[in-house]
Amino acid sequence: QTSADQGYARGQFNLGVCYENGRGIPQSHCKAVQWYQASADQGNAAAQFNLGLCYEKGQGLQQNHPKAVLWYQTSADQG
Repeated sequence: QTSADQGYARGQFNLGVCYENGRGIPQSHCKAVQWYQASADQGNAAAQFNLGLCYEKGQGLQQNHPKAVLWYQTSADQG
C-alpha cells in the first residue's frame, strides 16, 4: 500500500492484483481497476494488460471492448 500511495508503478500494480483477488484485503474490482489504471498510466505493461482484461470482462467498470483492445495493444507494443 505504501509504495502504491507513493506513486511506484510496480506497487500500484501489485496492490491492484491484491484487490482483484482479495489477497489480504477485501476483494474489490473497482479498486483493482483504479490501481491498474494508475500503474498503466506510468507504462507498466502488466497493468496495461490487466486493465485490458478488466475492460474486456466488465470487471470493476463498464465493459468496453475497444478500450480493452487499446490497452492490450499498448501492453503488446512494449514487448
